[in-house]
Amino acid sequence: MKKLILIAAALVLGAFANESEEFEGLLTTPGCAAQGAFADCYLENYACGSDGCYKNVEPGETTNPKLALFQYDTGKIYLIDTSKLKISELGEGMNKSGVKINGIYDEATNTIAATKFEAPPPPTKSFFKGCL
Repeated sequence: MKKLILIAAALVLGAFANESEEFEGLLTTPGCAAQGAFADCYLENYACGSDGCYKNVEPGETTNPKLALFQYDTGKIYLIDTSKLKISELGEGMNKSGVKINGIYDEATNTIAATKFEAPPPPTKSFFKGCL
């Protein structure tokens, strides 16, 4: 009887271990997040992965740079596995805070296997009243 209960408990815990979680933060590259250079991060980091990488990449060659999610409140940097997402859609959230990523977190590699991506809404339009 004890073995049956232990096996059932292991199956239940195993089912919850692969449950998707939601993470929110700033979408950037691991290099920019490690340096803390968010607004000052060079655009080439998003194209080929690091500062000065354009010197080693042929024009027109496509690369898939690694992405990271930085959380301001905890200071944690999570690597993101984007193999299940369309890379073209991720451009909306690049270097923006408030990006939400759903996925399964692997604590051993500190990687989120992303299954869903949501960019923050664009800022609302405002009308300036007054004279310059």
